Amino acid sequence: MELIWNYFVEVLESMGAALRIPVSFVVIEFIGTFAFALSGIRLASAKHFDIFGAWIVGMATAVGGGTIRDLALGLQPFWMTNVSYSVCCAVAVVWVMAFRRYLVRQSNAWFLFDTIGLALFNVIGIEKTLNMGLPTWTAIMMGGVTGAAGGVIRDVLINEEPLIFRKEIYAMACVAGGVIYILGSRFGMGSNVNATLSILVVIAMRLLAVKYHWHLPVVKGEEDYM
Repeated sequence: MELIWNYFVEVLESMGAALRIPVSFVVIEFIGTFAFALSGIRLASAKHFDIFGAWIVGMATAVGGGTIRDLALGLQPFWMTNVSYSVCCAVAVVWVMAFRRYLVRQSNAWFLFDTIGLALFNVIGIEKTLNMGLPTWTAIMMGGVTGAAGGVIRDVLINEEPLIFRKEIYAMACVAGGVIYILGSRFGMGSNVNATLSILVVIAMRLLAVKYHWHLPVVKGEEDYM
């Protein structure tokens, strides 16, 4: 048992070194990958995609934001050197197939998985960018890209208006979580504490925005003034 545990820790440490994030953040990333994959596959199943199509949507949702982030940072996309992300998305397909009657009918399930993935990936993007020595404002932007871009790709693939472009608070929740993370760093808090606070802020902001219908000002077109 100890041998298995040591091997597991060694794998996490090697992945953390490759991804330029602490080991604890590797665990966060896998949870976020599974949550985002579930949100994409759940919507794909509602539109009657086949297994492969659902897996593609799940993968795009889970790694799309991180891929754009890594390309912007001049890095090789993280999932291309580790098959674990593909396997994680495949497990998510099996999960949705097993519990499809519950997940497809429950819109709250999609919202929950999407919100969790958004919050988790946001802190991953922030931490990875800061570890490269880039400015804090860049880290906040890359956190938002990591968290929100996968959802945009998902919505395009399933022919839906991207959630980030609607009135609902989405990407701004990532910005708020990023600010909290940076402030925590400035006050000397540990990365795990910062990550926890940032995740809670993003989740709370998303929940409150939906409950109380918070939204950003809408850009009006010419027809609104006629």
